[in-house]
Formats: sequence, C-alpha cells, structure tokens
Amino acid sequence: MDLVVLSIVFIIYFLIVGYVGYLAWKRTKSSEDFMLAGRKTHPYVMSLSYGATFISTAAIVGFGGVAGQFGMSILWLTFLNVFVGVFIAFILMGKRTRKMGHNLGSLTFPEFLSHRFNSKFIQYFSGGIIFFGMPIYASVVLIGAARFMETSLSLNFHLSLLVLSVIVAFYVIFGGIKGVMYTEAVQGSIMFFGMIFLLIFTYWMFGGIVEAHTSLTALAPHFPANASVLGGTGWTSFPTLGSPFWWSLVSTIIIGVGIGVLAQPQLAVRFMTVESDKELNRAVLMGGLFIAVIPGTAYIVGALSNVYFFDNFGQIAVDFVGGNIDKIIPTFINLALPEWFVYVFLLTLLAAAMSTLSSQYHAQGTSMGRDIYETLTKKKNVASIPVTRASILIAVVLAFVLSLFLPGSVVAQGTALFYGICAAAFLNVYICALFWKRTTKEGAIAGIISGTLVSLFWLIFIFGNTAKGLGICQFLTGQPMLIQSLPWSSIDAIIVAVPVSFSFTIIVSLLSKPLDPELIDKCYNGIGPKKSNNASEIKETKEISGK
Repeated sequence: MDLVVLSIVFIIYFLIVGYVGYLAWKRTKSSEDFMLAGRKTHPYVMSLSYGATFISTAAIVGFGGVAGQFGMSILWLTFLNVFVGVFIAFILMGKRTRKMGHNLGSLTFPEFLSHRFNSKFIQYFSGGIIFFGMPIYASVVLIGAARFMETSLSLNFHLSLLVLSVIVAFYVIFGGIKGVMYTEAVQGSIMFFGMIFLLIFTYWMFGGIVEAHTSLTALAPHFPANASVLGGTGWTSFPTLGSPFWWSLVSTIIIGVGIGVLAQPQLAVRFMTVESDKELNRAVLMGGLFIAVIPGTAYIVGALSNVYFFDNFGQIAVDFVGGNIDKIIPTFINLALPEWFVYVFLLTLLAAAMSTLSSQYHAQGTSMGRDIYETLTKKKNVASIPVTRASILIAVVLAFVLSLFLPGSVVAQGTALFYGICAAAFLNVYICALFWKRTTKEGAIAGIISGTLVSLFWLIFIFGNTAKGLGICQFLTGQPMLIQSLPWSSIDAIIVAVPVSFSFTIIVSLLSKPLDPELIDKCYNGIGPKKSNNASEIKETKEISGK
C-alpha cells in the first residue's frame, strides 16, 4: 500500500470534514441551532444525514459479514429499510413529527414525548435509556471501522479505535447538529458513490449478475455445517421455516432492525430539522435510493465473497477469516479489489462510521444535557450546552472503553440489540403520540416502562445470543437461559416486548383520564384535516349556520 497516496487522500478528506465542521461551529448560535440546526436544513442535507446516520459500518461490515456467513436472505432487510425506514418514516411519521415538534417547541426526541404527554418523567427516563443504551451501538460502529483500518493499514486495532473517537468527538462537541449533518452530507456522498462502484466491480469480477448468483448457488453443499443444522439451506435460499436460524434472521435481523428503525431517537429528530413538509417530500427519493444502494450492496457483496474465497483459496468466507464475520468484508476488499479502491473504500467506511457515530454522540449528549440535566435542574437553553458537550465527551469515552472488551462477530448483534431496545421502549408510544389523541400520560409511561423491562428481562434470561454472552442468568440460576427449548431461545426480545408495550399503552390509556383538550389541540394544530375542536370555532360555526 502506497502510504504517500493514502496520506494525501486522508489529508484531503479530513480537511474537507474539518472545514465543514468549522462552518457549522460558526453558524451555531443557540440551543435550537445546536440541537436542530435552526429547523432550516436543506432536503438534500437532511436525506443524506438521515441515511448516513442510519447506515453505518454496522450495515457494511457487520451485516455484510452476516450475509457472508448466511447468504442473501438478509436482502429482505434492505426492503424494510427502504419501505419502513424511508417511505413510512418520512411520509407517515416524519411529517407529523416535524409539525408536532414545532408546535411543542421540542428540541430532542425525549422532549418531544415529554411535551406531548406533559410528563417530565418520560423525558429524563427516555433520555437515560438513550444515554446509557446507545454506547452499545456506538461501540460496534467503532469496531466495524477499526477492523477495516486494522486489515488495510496494518494499524493496531486499539489505536484505530482511539483515532476515530478523537476525530468524531471534536466536530460533534463544537459543531452540534449542524456539524453532524453537514459532515454527514459529505460523508454520505462518498459512501454512495463508493458502494455503487463496489457493486459494479464485484459483478464484473464474477462475470455478470447471472453467473455470480449461479456460482454462489452451486456452493450450497459447502454451507457451514453448524448453520445447516440450525436451518440454513444455502447462500441464495431462505432458511427452513421455524428453525433457530429462521427465527434469528427474521426476529433479530429483519424485524429488529427493519422495524426498530422507526423508534431510533437520532433518526426521528432529523424530521424536526426541516422547515416544511415540502422538504420531507423532496428528501424521500434521495433517502430511498441511498438506503437501497448502501446496505443492498454490502449484503450482495458479502454473500458473493464466498465465491471469491472458495475459487481462490478453497475456503468459504467465514472459514477464511477465522470465524470472525466482522472481517469478511474488509478482507474481501483488500484481497479482491484494486489497491486504489481500497483507499476509496476506506474513506467510505470512515465516512459511514463517523457519520453514525457523530449522530449517536450528539443524541447521547443532548439526552443528558437537555433531557436529564435541564429537566431536573430547570435551567434552560444555553445553560445546558456546556453540559451537553461534556456529556458527548463522556459518551465517546464509554463507547471507546466498551469497544475494547466486546468479542468478535459482534457488530450486527450489537446493532440489532440497540434497535430492539428502542423499539420496545419507544415504538408504540411514539406511534400513539402521533396518531391516537386518546393516549394518556399514564398510558405512555406504562408503555415505555413495560417495554423496557420486558426487553431487558428477555435479553438477560431468555434470548440465547445475549443471555449466554452476559452470563447473568448463569450466575443467578446456574443455567445459561431460563427456557432452553426451541424456538424460545432464538426469538428476539422485540417480538415479545413490543406487543406487551402496545397492550399496556392502550389499556392504561383507556383506564386513565384523558389529557387536557388544550394540549391536544396544540399538539395536533395543523395536522390532518381541519376540525372545529375549540370553543371559538364551534361558536363561529353556529353563528354562520344561524344566519
């Protein structure tokens, strides 16, 4: 590898990112600027920021590695990413979130829920979930990028983690959400064109689309023996219905991430950064295309890497990398593609990691500064910015430390874990906040708490992947899981926790006193068809009809 060329590429990249971060810092004058970019973000910037936040090294390295091990059935996740993560999120939920957030003057996702239900408890409890839960997600994103730096540059893995942490922390702490979104637009553009080239080159290398997929199908007899026992059938076919692998793929990967995206705080807050619904409409096409290209390419290339490794080394991908699936994509890129593209792809992964990490750190910082500190001390606006910046620094340190101790093949699992926790805690309450006026404060609190507790219980005591890794169940009960019979140990917590949360939200809301009509009118002002909800409008209607 030519270190001179690599150094030049990196210097140019970091100069661009640094300059964009500097512009954001110069334009950040208030809490609203720091947390919501003044609510005047361009749709192109918003769509790329949303996509770059959503799609990280976890998708490219982690889930690409999952595809390398288990095949193209994971492409169903790409469909949900586009349909749910963009179309439903932008059109059905994004518009209401933007308008309601503006009506309530909300600057963060927990504050949005707090104002909607008139509950300070919801704000600091939700902020706590985000601040203390997101380091899991941030750490696996760090690991994804560091693994590629380790493979490509022969750089120490721990040093790679440290370099990434310091760079991202700098522009997030000083630039706020503007620094995050501006740099994400640059990074998202690099990711988009880098992945398009990767897809085209990979198919060209294997002789075309038909030839590539035919070769992968022919490798079915070499599918990992342990995966076959668990229900895997090959790299181009879906696993056996109801098998442990089927449950793991469908409940944890496809549903957990594909549906859980709707409840991601760092994504939901993006809808409140634009000025009108027009910007959201304009962002849908670019956002959908971006989401389709990035993970779709990673999953296809990850699966097809088996053909390359088997043809050239006589081993399938997971065996060639020693069982650590997080190394499949980095190893394939370094061995199979031209050296100049390794530089480009390294920038692609750095952009993916830095864009997602910046949003994660910003979400954690605002959760502590705005949602916990301000709520408990009642010190508003600018007073919380120093606390927010200090909290971002703490979040960086937490993610860095955690990434030092996590095992291999953890990137996809860690991502799905955080998505599932957020879905269990927030998804039903968020949907009810937007679409069901009868939802009460008590119902929302019951939904958030029940979803969180059931999710944690299932992850610690039932779900095999996490229960065995944590070891808490083994320590307390003497057995790795409370229920070891299939399929229960393979069913992800989201399948159980979300229905429980939904039930508690609905039942408790129906049994408790409705919220103040004035608050409901304020929340839904300008949302949906215009109705005569207040007394003055009703009186005016009667007078007109009387005339």
